[in-house]
Amino acid sequence: MKLETKYHGIREYKESDIIILKKGMPGFENLNKFIMFPVEENECFSILHSIEDSAVGFIVTSPFAVISDYEFKLNDELIERLKIEKSEDILVMNTVTLSSKVENITTNLRAPIIINIKEKLGEQIILNNEKYLVKHPLFKEEV
Repeated sequence: MKLETKYHGIREYKESDIIILKKGMPGFENLNKFIMFPVEENECFSILHSIEDSAVGFIVTSPFAVISDYEFKLNDELIERLKIEKSEDILVMNTVTLSSKVENITTNLRAPIIINIKEKLGEQIILNNEKYLVKHPLFKEEV
């Protein structure tokens, strides 16, 4: 199948590549089917792209590339909803907000996207942890 995206060209994908986010993403609750592909210029980032709206894609990155000791606990309801059986089946991503100034590029560590890569089910959750910022700087200024 082919997806003609607004910003990332034509993307080929298979039915098995589709990740279902039953609750969508905040502000995009009506979009539930996504595919993920790497950003060609920088493999630290991926695009979580809606296949239902060619203009909607989120830049995401692994929180572990930002903070090595990033951790949280999944509640039983989420584990059941996403049909998680093993921790190895979990992919954790965080949305990135771009800026023309590198020092203003941030990632939302407060609201990780949890994806069961085996079942292709995902959900964005909100962590109740002040340690993790909604706008965590991705790049520190060199001194």
